[in-house]
Amino acid sequence: MHSFRIHTTWTGNQGAGTSSYRAYRREHEIIGPAKASTIHGSSAPEFLGDPSRYNPEELLISALSACHMLWALHLCAEAGIIVTAYHDEATGDMAMNPDGSGQFTQVILRPHVAITDPARIPDLPALHHRAHELCFIARSVNFDVRLEPRTSVAA
Repeated sequence: MHSFRIHTTWTGNQGAGTSSYRAYRREHEIIGPAKASTIHGSSAPEFLGDPSRYNPEELLISALSACHMLWALHLCAEAGIIVTAYHDEATGDMAMNPDGSGQFTQVILRPHVAITDPARIPDLPALHHRAHELCFIARSVNFDVRLEPRTSVAA
């Protein structure tokens, strides 16, 4: 069993607290034990948040993306596939309900992996599939996480 801690501090009190829905800012800070920097968060702009700060929805998508990347790199290393670059352009869709609640309906990960050996390109789909099966975050969510991977040969 592993446990993780995070400390979230609301910094959006403008003096009147939450006396009304528009009386406070959604800004907050997130920091973990022994971390060098703080993540500055807010709600999404659609919910009166600061667009220059990360919102919880973006952080959830980034957690899925990073978890998949770390497993994919691990599996490539084990398989003797040399990865020289990796980036992902992940997106997520959230549906809103009449009562104001919402939930993600899907996240699409679009990892683009550059490898040194073109003969290994056919091996990448299976490695991405296995990374998805192993990803702690993807295994923990109740919505569809889809993969649209691309592979290229490193220059």
